[in-house]
Amino acid sequence: MRCPFCQFTDNRVLESRSAESGQSVRRRRECLSCGRRFTTYERIEFVPVIVVKRNGARESFDRSKVLRGIMRACEKTGIPHLELENLVDEIEAELQQRSVREVPSQEIGELVLDRLQDLNEVAYIRFASVYRQFRGIRDFVDTLNQLQGALGNGSKSERRGAIAPSVLDPSEQEDELGVL
Repeated sequence: MRCPFCQFTDNRVLESRSAESGQSVRRRRECLSCGRRFTTYERIEFVPVIVVKRNGARESFDRSKVLRGIMRACEKTGIPHLELENLVDEIEAELQQRSVREVPSQEIGELVLDRLQDLNEVAYIRFASVYRQFRGIRDFVDTLNQLQGALGNGSKSERRGAIAPSVLDPSEQEDELGVL
């Protein structure tokens, strides 16, 4: 490590401690030439994840894009911003742990949907409608039916208030309204 003051390459470490919630190491150093002290931070260098878009284009993973999409889906749901940040942290950590550096954008979308399904079903539907490019009401109904099936298996969403079956079955809805 070069001294930022005199550029001498020899120094000694006076103190080391964990920083940034264990994500880095803070070291207090002293230059053996000029005697001045300076601080360095040591972090793990992550190999960048490359996202392969639907059109074949490649770009670096951008967590802010994922967060923006999730925030948009979660508007007016009352979910705290910190919870959304944690969700993106989980996705980013999962991508970093993979041995493959190129990830199709569809996989990232599915990771988001998996987490939103347990977090909030309205946010799940909103995100799915954009991500899966819904063309009409049938796409919404099909996704609602799939979600209802998943809720029947006891996910967290069920405890937060599942979607009523009458919303998913048009014949039951008509019967409840007295149309049949």
